[in-house]
Amino acid sequence: MSNTPMAANPLTRAVLEIDEYASGLGWDQPARLFALVDTARLRTSEPALAAQLGLADDTGETGLTPIEQEEVPADRPLDEFLATIAWPGAVTGCALTVERQMLPPSAENQVPQGLTGAKLAKWVASHPERQEVRMTVAVLRDGTRDSAIRLREKDSPTEVLTGPDLVPGLAEALTATFED
Repeated sequence: MSNTPMAANPLTRAVLEIDEYASGLGWDQPARLFALVDTARLRTSEPALAAQLGLADDTGETGLTPIEQEEVPADRPLDEFLATIAWPGAVTGCALTVERQMLPPSAENQVPQGLTGAKLAKWVASHPERQEVRMTVAVLRDGTRDSAIRLREKDSPTEVLTGPDLVPGLAEALTATFED
């Protein structure tokens, strides 16, 4: 059983479950992509897979089951990779967990003019106010979204920030994977 706190809705529970899983792997991990499937539907349509995932017993548990996908290529920009994804109909939603460095809003005025790409990343990495974060963002086919952010310096399940609009750009990119 997960140590994930009970959340108000299945999508938030899935986001926190994925965050907990990623936390157990430690920091400095590659991005990870997950399909989100309806747990009850998974039990009936794929009983062998449900059993492999420990969901074979119908305990009345409903919600979403995250299923990790193949490795996200590290040598390709994330937005380009996401643009190549198409999900089968049985997939209710998807989620991605990724680590990044970020700066507080107060540092925006300090960014040197003209820095982009690798030079900007190097500048952020050397900034004294940088924070390492793990972002887990999930979306459903209907556009519902949720996310969790965990700071490396406050790496505790009780310090995870959740909300639907914490990482809007990534949520939009994941939503686009469901468009025809």
